[in-house]
Amino acid sequence: MERIEVELFTDASNDAVVRLPPRRFPGVLIQGDSLSVMRDDVARIVEACDQDDIAEAREEAAYLLSSLDGLLARYTAALQAHDIPIPFSQAP
Repeated sequence: MERIEVELFTDASNDAVVRLPPRRFPGVLIQGDSLSVMRDDVARIVEACDQDDIAEAREEAAYLLSSLDGLLARYTAALQAHDIPIPFSQAP
């Protein structure tokens, strides 16, 4: 294990925005339990697709999309608050 200093742009929550040296742009630190939940969400989408349950797949996908939109909003807000350019084009 190596100990390093990182820059913290948000509170140290389940989805902290941090920058690791020598990265130019920050990233989002997702806790393992939160990552597991996201993986399970995708697995439910795949299972619903395998069962041709498009309505269920769409509902699960919409929930996952909403969660990811929240993470992305938190990330972009943190970068904007620190005058860091957004490293991707934003959807309209």
